[in-house]
Amino acid sequence: MPELPEVEILARHLRPLLIGKTIRNIEVRREKVLRPTTKSQFKKALLGATFSGLQRRGKYLLFEFKPKNSRDETLLLGHLGMTGRMFLAPKKMVPPKHTAVILNLGAQNFIYEDTRYFGRLTLEVSAAEKLGSEPWDKKFPPEQFYKKLKTSRQPVKVKLLDQSLIAGVGNIYASEALFRAKISPRRAANKISLASAKKLLSAICDVMQEAIDGGSTIPLNFAARKTDGLFYFGRAVSAPDYYEERLRVYDRAGEPCVNCGFPIKRMVQAARSTFFCGHCQKD
Repeated sequence: MPELPEVEILARHLRPLLIGKTIRNIEVRREKVLRPTTKSQFKKALLGATFSGLQRRGKYLLFEFKPKNSRDETLLLGHLGMTGRMFLAPKKMVPPKHTAVILNLGAQNFIYEDTRYFGRLTLEVSAAEKLGSEPWDKKFPPEQFYKKLKTSRQPVKVKLLDQSLIAGVGNIYASEALFRAKISPRRAANKISLASAKKLLSAICDVMQEAIDGGSTIPLNFAARKTDGLFYFGRAVSAPDYYEERLRVYDRAGEPCVNCGFPIKRMVQAARSTFFCGHCQKD
């Protein structure tokens, strides 16, 4: 599932391609992804509307529109689920098999494709409104982060996946941040000291920023499709190397720790894989 950096990369990529474009036609092939919005509501709100902005909130994309006959702004929430793709393609290109929604913009189509259909493209935006602060939010100082951690007895790794605590942190970057902060993923959140909370929040910001700067975490064959060239987890065109090579613990079970040489361990927490160094990250 894409995390904050992957979604940020996609938002930056799509924003200049979409702003100013008007939706001329709408084809919904999988109404499930619109829920709870209906197909008729979706078309009524967006047909003739013009893209005016695109923001990221946590792991969500928030598309901003100016409706055809209204000054009010309409928001459309996009979530990629586990297998979603959002891209622009020539109108004449045959859409992929698992295309869920097509927004025609004239010579190009905006395509939302999702193999498993776990994602969303909906007018219901309350999910984004319930999110916690962004990692870099100046209104979210380490002291506040610490106070939120103190309210939970969950292992800190599990608590980091709670999007009401801090928005956008997922499985990959939670493991990476805990390793950098030298905190065991098994430690109870309410046992984290203020000093450790400061290190952890700083580590979260660092790993996220590096992922954004590097492009992402998984390599992609850009020649696989004649699209605008970016899968949600594809690396940036300008990235010098695949970012996955820079991950220090995630998916490296059995490999030597980059700090001490001890083998990286894997365990399951809340049905998700956690990777850590038992020597560097003491309980």
